[in-house]
Amino acid sequence: MRKNFSLVLALLLLIAAVPLLGACHTTAGAGEDLSSAGRAMTNSADKHAP
Repeated sequence: MRKNFSLVLALLLLIAAVPLLGACHTTAGAGEDLSSAGRAMTNSADKHAP
C-alpha cells in the first residue's frame, strides 16, 4: 500500500512539474521566473507589514 502511494505521489509531482518546466526553456529563464516570484513575495510582504 505504501509503495503504491509513493508511486502515485511521484507521478502527480511529475505531472505538476511539466508546465513549470515547459515555461522556461533555459536556465536563465528559470532564474528570471524565480526572481520574479521572489520580488512579488517581497512586495506583498512590504505592503502587508504593520
